[in-house]
Amino acid sequence: MTRVAWPPKGSLQRRLALALTGGVMALWLLATVAAGLLLRREIDEVFDSALQEVVQRVLPLAYAEILGREADALPDLQQVASVGAHREYITYIVRDATGRRLLESHDADPAQFPPNPAHGFSDGPSSRLYTEVAVSGTIVVTAAERPGHRQKAVRDAVGMLAWPLLLLLPLGIAGTWVLVAVTLRPVTAFRREIEARGSGHLAPVSGAHLPSEIAPVAEAVNALMTRLRRALDAERSFTANSAHELRTPVAAALAQTQRLRAELPEGAARARTVEIETALKRLARLSEKLLQLARAEGAGPLGETPQNLVPALRLVLHDLSAEGTVEVALPPTGRFVSTLDMDAFAILARNLIENALKHGDGNRPVRVALSDEGQFSVISPGPVLGPEILAGMTQRFVRGAATADGAGLGLSIVQAITQGVGGEIAFVSPASGQEDGLEVRVELPAAKLTAG
Repeated sequence: MTRVAWPPKGSLQRRLALALTGGVMALWLLATVAAGLLLRREIDEVFDSALQEVVQRVLPLAYAEILGREADALPDLQQVASVGAHREYITYIVRDATGRRLLESHDADPAQFPPNPAHGFSDGPSSRLYTEVAVSGTIVVTAAERPGHRQKAVRDAVGMLAWPLLLLLPLGIAGTWVLVAVTLRPVTAFRREIEARGSGHLAPVSGAHLPSEIAPVAEAVNALMTRLRRALDAERSFTANSAHELRTPVAAALAQTQRLRAELPEGAARARTVEIETALKRLARLSEKLLQLARAEGAGPLGETPQNLVPALRLVLHDLSAEGTVEVALPPTGRFVSTLDMDAFAILARNLIENALKHGDGNRPVRVALSDEGQFSVISPGPVLGPEILAGMTQRFVRGAATADGAGLGLSIVQAITQGVGGEIAFVSPASGQEDGLEVRVELPAAKLTAG
């Protein structure tokens, strides 16, 4: 049975985990961008208000300071002393109508202030400005914000919102993955039950705890398997009944034909009885193979208790000893314990060895090997077979280029038994270690004998 990697690339769990995590991350980013835009607007309002507040506070102080000076001191620039070392984010300059600087903050940079600023807010080369004109235009107070201050504030705020994504992204994927896995656990169990079904196991799958969206699928699958089981049962029943009903009349007709052949003198009539006898024998073999096929596909090939299959193999080899030479390689212990039913193994081994003896080169022995690991192989001497012939070996009533008599069902029976135990059958040509021939390998289930 082919194992499927979990979760596969296109699995629902993977899609939901990535989609949900990606959706949350995208919404987070959109919210961060929206918060950044809103924050920028609010910061602009707060900082503009601060600029305006500084000018309106400085203006009456500057007016009183300038009026309080003596006339000969007016041309001198006065700089407001700093109370402790600090960096000013808003600086100001007080000028007269001619643009002469009269008063400025200690950290003011004249290069940031244009010579003739307009009243109100304006943007300088690198900073935001606010200007008030008073006393009939004789006093001009301009405040400037330090370049990049508000941009840095917005970047820092947005960064504080965006940085958590680096931590939340792996945590979000892991958390969503676990949540989806727990949620989809009934669906996963349902999938595994369907994978376990096959031609030998068509019991209804359990729909317990399935979501309402998946429950109808379980009902449809069970209905389909019910119809399939009925169809297979009808086919197997017809095959078994037909073969069983044919055995008795064919055996009686064969006995009468053989008696008639013994009573007839040599001649054309006796030759025709020989042809009839050959046809009846072929029909008897076909009915026997059909019964074996029905048993292989119908009854479970697994036994109730583990059994040693070596005695069954020896018995099959003894029955076929008159049909050709067989070289056998058995486990060193002389036993191989398996859960495969002994009768089912005998049918499997008989069909493989019989095919090899019948269709192989009669001048060379057939090689049969059973290993401790449960690999059962039969090597038939003969020409190398092409891939197109090997691909159709297990088809019913197909015998390839073989000229020997046969029903074309032997390998189909072997495949049915192998699939019933979850094993695999492989065809290799040329055979391992040889330049020609056909090797058939079957993996058998191994087990240990229980003490008692």
